[in-house]
Amino acid sequence: MNCEWVRSNTALYVYDELLDDERYEFERHVDRCLGCRREVDELRQLRTDMSVIPVKEPSPNLLAASRMRLQEALESESPRAGWHRFTFDLAGWMHSMRFAPALTAVLLIFGFAAGVLTTYQIRSGGPGKVSGSTTSVGPVEASIAGIRGIVQEPGSNRVQIQYDKLMPDTAQGSIDDPRIQQLLLFAARNNMNTGMRIDSIDLLTQKPEDARIREALIYALRYDKNPGVRLKSLEGLRSYVKEDRRVRDAVVEALMKDTNPGVRSQAIALLESVQVDSSVRQAFTALAAQDQDPYIRTESRRVLANLPDIE
Repeated sequence: MNCEWVRSNTALYVYDELLDDERYEFERHVDRCLGCRREVDELRQLRTDMSVIPVKEPSPNLLAASRMRLQEALESESPRAGWHRFTFDLAGWMHSMRFAPALTAVLLIFGFAAGVLTTYQIRSGGPGKVSGSTTSVGPVEASIAGIRGIVQEPGSNRVQIQYDKLMPDTAQGSIDDPRIQQLLLFAARNNMNTGMRIDSIDLLTQKPEDARIREALIYALRYDKNPGVRLKSLEGLRSYVKEDRRVRDAVVEALMKDTNPGVRSQAIALLESVQVDSSVRQAFTALAAQDQDPYIRTESRRVLANLPDIE
């Protein structure tokens, strides 16, 4: 990990777009490098300054045109092996022939017609209407602007989620429904509303055996700025501290670095059951010797006193 790589990925880090392992290595480097840390701080300040500027909602036409330009840029990259080669070559040829404006118009007309047809089918009970646990059109994460509301029906595992695309939409179904899980995962990582993140994490903790959901809980524990969300994530990871090394490492990291005393206290409770892990012992030993929080020091000493000796 060098300064050049860190500086080229600073924007991704500030906007929470780095993968977990890359983010971890990034933060380790920034902790040691004053120059990179200063650049991260400056970009964070820039983001804060920009956030106070009112943001106008883009028009559907602008969104469609922007997505077309992005698609063209992606397709102009080096072609991959297999059938992708033909797709990219064709798109590049069309771009070079300046067909992009015509193609944009065709797609806009097609999208409008499809929307009208779907609305007609839903209202008339035609083949476009799907009963049961799914909506007429499955939500695609790339088209979701945000999650507006999450409600679980009392006494059941059915969930209703309101989400925004180009216009508000709603999905209903069981928490076992992959589409519902996709929306919950999206809300857990991307929603600016803390209440929505807490609601989504609360529901996701009912399915921690799913690898994607467990990864989302670990991500929330490490990076969510709200201590309530981090506490919910800890509770959902409780049963996997012993068997999953990545979960255990994330809980140890929360114990050592989290800024909220409640989160650190909960991490101690989860790690008490892990009696033979050397990294857990080392963490408790370090905290018992020099942690600034008297309660954390006392609890760490108590846990150490109760741990069995390792021969």
